[in-house]
Amino acid sequence: MNIKQIDAYQIYDSRGYPTLEVEVTLENGIKGYGLVPSGASTGQFEALELRDHDKNKFRGKSVFKAISHVKAEIASVLVGDSVFDQRGIDQKMITLDGTENKSRLGANAILGVSMAVANAGANAKGVPLYEYLGDGKGNLIPLNEIQILGGGAHADWANDIQDFLVIAIGAKSYEESLEITHNVYHAAGEVMKARGKRLGIADEGGWWPDYRTNEEPFEVFLEAIQMAGYVPGEDVAISLDIAASDLYDGTHYSLPLDKKIYTPDEFYDLMKSWCEKYPIISIEDPFADTDIANWKRFKTEMGTKVQIIGDDLFTTNITRIEYGIEHDLANSVLIKLNQIGTVTETIEAVRLTQRAGWLPVISARSGETEDAFIAHLAVATNSGQLKVGSFARSERMVKWNEVIRIQRHLGESANFIGSDIYHTILE
Repeated sequence: MNIKQIDAYQIYDSRGYPTLEVEVTLENGIKGYGLVPSGASTGQFEALELRDHDKNKFRGKSVFKAISHVKAEIASVLVGDSVFDQRGIDQKMITLDGTENKSRLGANAILGVSMAVANAGANAKGVPLYEYLGDGKGNLIPLNEIQILGGGAHADWANDIQDFLVIAIGAKSYEESLEITHNVYHAAGEVMKARGKRLGIADEGGWWPDYRTNEEPFEVFLEAIQMAGYVPGEDVAISLDIAASDLYDGTHYSLPLDKKIYTPDEFYDLMKSWCEKYPIISIEDPFADTDIANWKRFKTEMGTKVQIIGDDLFTTNITRIEYGIEHDLANSVLIKLNQIGTVTETIEAVRLTQRAGWLPVISARSGETEDAFIAHLAVATNSGQLKVGSFARSERMVKWNEVIRIQRHLGESANFIGSDIYHTILE
């Protein structure tokens, strides 16, 4: 089945910023769509999101250049191609762009087409997207990593740590993991209200209060877990996203809320102490993407005790993941479609991670859409973990809800192993 037409137009993400949607039409009239997310805390090694930077249009955030690239250059080389040749189509766009970081055409333009082609291919075959992307081999229902408290660049720096997340390690089913999260999320709101905290909602749906120190959220989190009727470290564990590259100036780390400056060695000791003091099972970007010595040391000392996720360190980039594996810098990779820019490269990043015995975590961005593509991607690749933000806001809930639908469609072949996913990396 060949591609007849490719169109694109500007829509808006969960922050109300412009992004683009791509529509691929096949010769038989079947269509596929790709809605492109956007990050706020972006890594320096990510593929480039092309914005117009015209201050007279949407404060410089419009994406009309990227749209024009889809409708002109990209369409001119892809119309007539088989929609089922995902790898060939993605490679054509990479070659057409001709830059290392997809900066000429824009990773957002390329990704929108890539996602729309995959969606159209699934529709043409009459199968769900997860089945199409995984060649019918995906059946692992992911364990959720869900934000309870937002911070950093996602919450106007109400605290310095970007995400405090819950992982329902005691859940025996996907439904139970959602119930546990629901209870902890709303208990956290009650705890903070009782403490007289101003409540708001951060970019990804987590609570956004004011804090006195960076350790106060730990107190709130532990109290919420217990209020909800669970045992910290047994039923529910904590996951952190430090986003440490935002805290590092090349020489020192800073935590402005605490009015403290740390040397890399001192910051290492702080990260290690938190992991030993609190029931933390996963920590993302505990060090800056250039602080390789601390990554390596942390993996050596803590790699069998916590999941160590590289996000800014790897940016879903094959070469960077290979470097991390070779130098033993982590044991998990955060996987984001728009960090690399095509569906094919994203799946290759997942497979590389899995072959190394590491764990992939499929992730959304802070600026999301109502698309549930990544829910299908998580099941298709048997990644075992999904991180899309909090348990609020429809652009987040649509992903959690889509996993429910996928599980129903899989029926008895659906497999949920919960926290057993960690057995390959933790003691």
